[in-house]
Amino acid sequence: MPFQPSETILSAAARIAAGAVSSVALTEAALSRIAERNPALNAFITVTADLALEQAREADREIAARGPRGPLHGIPISLKDLIDLAGVATTAASRVLRDNLAHRDAVVVSRLREAGAVFLGKTNLHEFAFGTTSEDSAYGPVRNPHDLARSPGGSSGGSAAAVADGLGYGSIGTDTGGSIRIPAAACGCVGLKPTLGELSCEGVVPLSWSLDHVGPITRSVGDAWLLYDAMRGAPRLLPAAKHAIATRPPRLGVLGGYFTELLEPAVRTSFDAAVRRLADAGAGIERREVAEAARTPATYLRIQLPEATAYHAATLEREPGWYTPAVRSRLEMGRDVSAVDYVNARRDALVLRDAVDAALQGCEALALPTLPILAPPLGSGGMQLEGESVPVRVLMLRLTQLFDVTGHPAISLPCGIAGPGLPVGLQLVGRRDATPALLQVASWCERALE
Repeated sequence: MPFQPSETILSAAARIAAGAVSSVALTEAALSRIAERNPALNAFITVTADLALEQAREADREIAARGPRGPLHGIPISLKDLIDLAGVATTAASRVLRDNLAHRDAVVVSRLREAGAVFLGKTNLHEFAFGTTSEDSAYGPVRNPHDLARSPGGSSGGSAAAVADGLGYGSIGTDTGGSIRIPAAACGCVGLKPTLGELSCEGVVPLSWSLDHVGPITRSVGDAWLLYDAMRGAPRLLPAAKHAIATRPPRLGVLGGYFTELLEPAVRTSFDAAVRRLADAGAGIERREVAEAARTPATYLRIQLPEATAYHAATLEREPGWYTPAVRSRLEMGRDVSAVDYVNARRDALVLRDAVDAALQGCEALALPTLPILAPPLGSGGMQLEGESVPVRVLMLRLTQLFDVTGHPAISLPCGIAGPGLPVGLQLVGRRDATPALLQVASWCERALE
């Protein structure tokens, strides 16, 4: 079979290296699936079929002559439409950038191109990455492949929906408040946010310059590791041992307090069951708290809002009607954040960073749910949880945004399916500047939860 919607990059790469399948066959089949499924999902804004097939043919010629450059050679993937791909429009899902032709690759795209990746196209998102549901897009909402009436999460919703439904083997997204991990959890994928600053954001349309991250969405931790390594310029011929699962069970700090106060019952049940399975497999489980965590939402907004507004100031003043109403409203809110509030928030971010560092003492990773709720129905304004009416946007960001503020690496991986057939995500958080160590722990947890 040339193409398997649930196949991993590692498996497809092995088949390419063995001569069992060609890059052209994988790419043609992926493009066929996009043509079949994208009308329902709306995961892609632009499909670069001609470019992808040209790259695939070149990959096959090179592999036949000299063997694969590495495990990404000839593998078809997609890019969130914030990320520049030379010769293709970068729209950020907005009318503001509808004619914005990229003249060169983003740094991470250049590195993926060097690794031999094949680019299927640009995925849909919440306009300018300024939202968590992927509903507010000039190209229409993205839909969750598990239930087309529900959100795939956001802002990298098109990337996660594409990966979950087999529209390619992986996708590159961005994460400012959770925009890789949120849709990964909602769609049942793996989503990695590396340490802040570890992967270049050059050639990526910014949301908040001091919080933006680039990272992969995939169907396995090993695949996320491959894409992460390629984007940071690691050697392309990666030994299998480099992606080995941890040799001993990890010590995990399971976060309570703020992180378990507003959980949908189905999420709580799935998360608790996952923690028990990890403990049964040998993981050391300790209960941890980040006492200052309740300060996170205010700190995040006082940094993110004015930085986003500053980037959009000229267009927002000149043509406010080019934005979707909800995104325009949030951008206008940034005008009300004072310089004093911004500076104090930057100071609070350091306090939160130190608090997460302290919580990590004595363990390899922190564990918590990725989302406090299941993927919400499209159009949901809020939810009742524990007697409170809470906006969906606030809930979707609640458990992820802290680690964008502090810069710690974080990954979401599937940990169960809840009653209505919707995925639940387990979030693991590692020490700063130790993304490979986090990936090793995540690999162990992935195996234990299989």
